[in-house]
Amino acid sequence: MCGECEPCKRTEDCATCDFCKDMKKFGGPNKIRQKCRFRQCEVRARKMLPRAELYQKYKSSGNNNSMGWNSDEEDEAPFSPVMRKKAVKVKHVKRREKKFEQEMRRASCGTARGHRQCLGPSCVQPTRAGSKYCSEECGMKLAANRIYEILPQRIQQWQQSPCIAEEHGKKQLERIRRDQQNARLRLTEMERRFHELEGIIVKAKQQAAQLDEECNENDSEDTDLQIFCVSCSHPINPKVALRHMERCYAKYESQTSFGSMYPTRIEGATRLFCDVYNPQSKTYCKRLQVLCPEHSRDPKIQGDEVCGCPLVKNVFELTGDYCRVPKRKCNKHYNWEKLRRAEVDLERVRVWYKLDELFEQERNVRTAMTNRAGLLALMLHQTIQHDPVTTDLRGIKDR
Repeated sequence: MCGECEPCKRTEDCATCDFCKDMKKFGGPNKIRQKCRFRQCEVRARKMLPRAELYQKYKSSGNNNSMGWNSDEEDEAPFSPVMRKKAVKVKHVKRREKKFEQEMRRASCGTARGHRQCLGPSCVQPTRAGSKYCSEECGMKLAANRIYEILPQRIQQWQQSPCIAEEHGKKQLERIRRDQQNARLRLTEMERRFHELEGIIVKAKQQAAQLDEECNENDSEDTDLQIFCVSCSHPINPKVALRHMERCYAKYESQTSFGSMYPTRIEGATRLFCDVYNPQSKTYCKRLQVLCPEHSRDPKIQGDEVCGCPLVKNVFELTGDYCRVPKRKCNKHYNWEKLRRAEVDLERVRVWYKLDELFEQERNVRTAMTNRAGLLALMLHQTIQHDPVTTDLRGIKDR
């Protein structure tokens, strides 16, 4: 629209022409979707109409308010429908012109793109196809210049204000190191207990077996009492209950496997996991060596072998004496060496797992602290100091 002719300056619709009656605000179906005939630009209509005679008829009829533009069948049309369509399809012609202009612009851009100059510093060569540079060296030079220009400023902005995340990371590292030190001390203590237990077992085996009536005092008890095994539910005698339950447990436990694709490699650790390789599943057994029923068998008990379990009083106080009952007849301390060794080994495994978890936490914290002020983070992010007077806002309690 030109904005100068009388139809362009008109602000209200006539509400009587066929286009106004088609509008929704006047109760129409809104199918034609054209503005009022008395508000259509004369200059635009002059450009769109192919013949001057048609334009003159359109102008004279549009400026005459007494002339009817109704679409009723009783009223006679001012001119033929063909002429009316040519006069009112301004919108579609405008779209075609815009589309043509866009195609011309694209064509001109495509022509210019073929001869675009390389964006490299001091380079006047044309660019390669699908690239902004003539070679990779020009792109690397421009990237280096940008880094040298932006990075010092970003580093200065980073150093102006303290980073609370950096301080939290340092505190976490200190806590992790303390936990690691405590875990190492605990591991040293468990290694000492391991060697101490082995010494007690060796010393207990050197004791002489005691063969007297005290050892056989329980043999005269009533043997009619029976209990049921928790694994196989068979009735068994209480004297052999522990041995029977141990054999049942080992039988069912050996039917399952706990393996890993990698063997155990822990420096300074002795007798932890079974680590027997299974060629069928291609895994290494990860049960405790002293408790693995699949790959480790209990040694055969000799007739003169003594029990050797250290005796205690008040539950925890060692007396210095050892049980000298023959091992085959001692039901009170059945498999005490195996259980003591398993207890120590299980505690050592827990400490090693704790150390591994602490090492992983330390690695994550160090990685986060390194990436926080790295090259990529400084180039992509920017630290903005909103208050130039107060550099550290943590001291203000009101905020």
